[in-house]
Amino acid sequence: MLPVLLRKFSALLLLSLSLFAGETAPFSVESPKVALSGIDFTLKITPGVPYYLAEGAAVVPCKVIARESGRALADTAFTLDAANPAPLSISGLRLSHSGTHTLQVFLGESSREVEIRALPAILSILPPLLAIALALITRQVVVALFCGIWLGAAFVFGYNPVLGFLHTLDQYIVNAVATSEHVYILIFSLLLGGMVGVVTRSGGTQGIVERLSRYARSSRGGQLSAWIMGILIFFDDYANTLIVGNTMRPLTDKLRISREKLSYIVDSTAAPVANIAIISTWIGYEISLISQSFTALDMDRNAYITFLQSIPFNFYPLYALFFGLMVAWLLRDFGPMQRAEYRAYSTGQVLRAGATPLATLASTEMLADETVPKRWYNAMVPVLMVIAVVSAGLFYTGWETGWAKLSEEAAANGKTLADISLVRKISAIVGASDSFAVLMWASFMGCVTAIAMALWQRLLNLHQALEAWVNGLRSMMMAVVILTLAWAIGDICRDLFIADYVVYLTSHFLSAHWLPMLIFISAALISFATGTSWGTMAILMPIAIPLAHQFALSDPDITGMHETGILLSTIGSVLAGATFGDHCSPISDTTIMSSMASSADHIDHVRTQLPYALTCGIAASVIGYIPIGFGVSNWVLLPVGFAVLFLVVRFVGRRIDRQ
Repeated sequence: MLPVLLRKFSALLLLSLSLFAGETAPFSVESPKVALSGIDFTLKITPGVPYYLAEGAAVVPCKVIARESGRALADTAFTLDAANPAPLSISGLRLSHSGTHTLQVFLGESSREVEIRALPAILSILPPLLAIALALITRQVVVALFCGIWLGAAFVFGYNPVLGFLHTLDQYIVNAVATSEHVYILIFSLLLGGMVGVVTRSGGTQGIVERLSRYARSSRGGQLSAWIMGILIFFDDYANTLIVGNTMRPLTDKLRISREKLSYIVDSTAAPVANIAIISTWIGYEISLISQSFTALDMDRNAYITFLQSIPFNFYPLYALFFGLMVAWLLRDFGPMQRAEYRAYSTGQVLRAGATPLATLASTEMLADETVPKRWYNAMVPVLMVIAVVSAGLFYTGWETGWAKLSEEAAANGKTLADISLVRKISAIVGASDSFAVLMWASFMGCVTAIAMALWQRLLNLHQALEAWVNGLRSMMMAVVILTLAWAIGDICRDLFIADYVVYLTSHFLSAHWLPMLIFISAALISFATGTSWGTMAILMPIAIPLAHQFALSDPDITGMHETGILLSTIGSVLAGATFGDHCSPISDTTIMSSMASSADHIDHVRTQLPYALTCGIAASVIGYIPIGFGVSNWVLLPVGFAVLFLVVRFVGRRIDRQ
């Protein structure tokens, strides 16, 4: 009796507050900023207190009508329960033509009107295309990104360039740094830059170069060392790029390896490694998306086991890693990368004349004094501290939640925790961790360690150490600006439904046998245009898995491939395509961070890396996802792809004499 009275009292209190505030409509409607003609969108309805005054659950009809045409866009009903009030979503709404539309929303006996503008769908892809084109043509990535955001904001705000310019600043750029995850990344990047500043000023970077030079005395040794280090730091792509790039840059500079080549190796062992690693900060997110789709389809499959089974179908990351290894081992390059390597070898200029590196650590105030001893451990110990804190922090933050999930999983399958493998336990704990907070802790401890070591050995006094730390922060400011703009243009892409438009375009060509390839291409286009791999996975995974499941059940020709073919290759194609765009898009945060950590010109990095990424992407599509859709075993396609990529490097690439 008491809970019922409390519920009614709460409802009456909320009702009185809404009346006092002048709110006369019993429900509110949230619409997107704009819609695209011919593309589905969603309205969110929040029922007011009157809908929850009745005892128990009540079925309330809901209808959405376009006032101008009188056409019903939706006609459904919702079950409202006072014990569990929640917002309602009406999806699948579609406007047939562009222009301003007035929608009448009926919920029970009440109604509201909402006005929404529909844009021609083709306009949605123009902002990211403009940003990418300007970045490649002008090599001014800040201007290019800002123009792309400005154009998108002008579309959103009534084609008004003045409003678009103003809201680019006060909405999109501000909102880009308003989320905690983005703030964590910025602080992590700045702190790691500060650590590198102290390490450099205390002679640690030069010491590690001198130490590694004993073993990596050639270009091959330097490139292979960077590649191996990238493989070893598999647990997080952000940590990978910043640690490998900052650690290896002094050595590769000494060996006359271009910054473009270093940033390529760093980028090629970041997202591709984290994507397929069985223990990483990615795996929890990937498994959650797979599990969500399985639950929606009522499929009795283990999401983690399915993810492991899909790794051999994740062609692009595997091909990209192998291609990077072959380029480093054979010392053969082609296209813009070959010209960059020839410049570095013949002139010693690791950067193109006129290049603008994202992080500049060569300023005189950051270099160690000639009298300072060059000790390698002053660089390695802070880096190892970062790695140790990341490893311990992932377990610390993920232990409770991960262990609870393992217990639920074991109970659901009639097993005990002892029956679960060690790898699965570690993966569950790492996947449930707060990786953003852990990375910030790690970078801060790296700063403290670097400063403490410099003070303890009397290499720097406190003023010099803090000055070096601030200079390190300052060296990262250009990268921070570009990261912020990249996130802002990602928000523009979301508001303009670019992902939905790409999915709509490719959906007309779907068939069972071509599904893996088309999903891969869709994921690649979305991630390249938006610069986000995780966002692409979240968009496509709930679409791709049901499609694969339906095809496998309905088509008698492929039913036998359900377990090892269409389903697994489709999951792999989503993950691979998302990684492809993340790997080579100029507005991707990991691409930007690779340029930043390697202190390379960002556009030079994109231009030199793109032919290599496209080579691996074409191989993944033609050698991987097309044959796999027609039943060819992935265990045949993987070695064939490796062989083809080896031949490309061997016979298309040109070796620069480094004797």
